[in-house]
Amino acid sequence: EMAQRLGKTEDELFALAQDLQERRLMRRYSAVLHHRRSGFRANAMIVWNVPEERAEEVGMTMAQHNAVTHCYERPTFPDWPYTHFTMVHATTPDGCEEIEREISEATGITDRLLLYSTREYKKTRVRYFVDDYERYRLSEEATREAKSVVQA
Repeated sequence: EMAQRLGKTEDELFALAQDLQERRLMRRYSAVLHHRRSGFRANAMIVWNVPEERAEEVGMTMAQHNAVTHCYERPTFPDWPYTHFTMVHATTPDGCEEIEREISEATGITDRLLLYSTREYKKTRVRYFVDDYERYRLSEEATREAKSVVQA
């Protein structure tokens, strides 16, 4: 669809994309995956009680796991000792539990809780400067600029 809108073939569009990266006009391209539509129906927040002296090392190990999409260190409270939070996605709850075991084995951290979502109230992507971008995108200047880059 993008190629069609630019009057290009798909091969030409991919070549253009590569050229824009090589000229450092574009740093990277990415896609948004709707995880539920693609079969990842289970997600869990795993909270971990990590000793302070291992916080950095363990956090980095957790963050390297392919199934971890978010990894944070947060403060503790008297009745909440968990310092590290990892969000994982899998096709089944069993898959989340397997990921939990893998991370536990990799880090040696065994004091943890697996928290499944029970209800989703809101989930949106943060969009910064949307109004400014939309005005720019729809402007004649943006159209001319895009055409000049494509033709270069």
